Amino acid sequence: MKPAFPDLLAEKIDLGNLLIALYDAPSQTPFTSLTEPHPERKTCLFAFYDEWMQGKTLKLKKENFGCRGCGHWFFDVHARDRQNFIEFLVDDEGLKATLDMMNQWLEVSRTYKPENDAIFIGPYNEEYYDFIKSITFFVNPDQLSVLLLAANYFSVPGDLMPVKAPFGSGCSELLPLFDSVTAPQAILGATDMAMRDHLPANIMAFTVNKPMFENFCRIGENSFLTKPFLVRLKKARGGKI
Repeated sequence: MKPAFPDLLAEKIDLGNLLIALYDAPSQTPFTSLTEPHPERKTCLFAFYDEWMQGKTLKLKKENFGCRGCGHWFFDVHARDRQNFIEFLVDDEGLKATLDMMNQWLEVSRTYKPENDAIFIGPYNEEYYDFIKSITFFVNPDQLSVLLLAANYFSVPGDLMPVKAPFGSGCSELLPLFDSVTAPQAILGATDMAMRDHLPANIMAFTVNKPMFENFCRIGENSFLTKPFLVRLKKARGGKI
């Protein structure tokens, strides 16, 4: 069953950016306004941010995925052997203190195994809801503070951690780093310096799985969305956040 759009939440955070969904779908799925990486260039998928905001959808396949990181995380394509990959991440990029630490992190990190032959990333389209694996809000810090409350609104002690901010590439934060597809969870993303130059300086990503998105759709008028904290914040910002 398709959920309603989280209209109240979107309205109360003055959401101006399109919601961007990640779809695992057959390559012939008729998305409109498709764009693809140039097959001979190593292009970060976040380089398509402006095109997403213009309504375009990025199509990725195992044969054409843009950058090596995306190929690794979304299609389990290994352009380097394991030791060379670890040395690149540590010695060239300086992302962990030691080679052993990076090796341990890779040991427990899961790559995504697509169910279909393409990954599409673009504006949320309810028609293809069954193919959606995650949905991303691109938001400023004030909007992010509201989304953090939204993610915790229905949670109780003992539930899966509702929000995580994991170490990883920007693309891995869109899907592979979720702990569950059945329990509500969100990832605070766009924390990878290597991709942030593709985004406006004040924009972060807040990516939710489908159970969390469906929770967002259930938040009602009696919640924090209509209470004094948000009213006061909007007043401090001149009427909107």
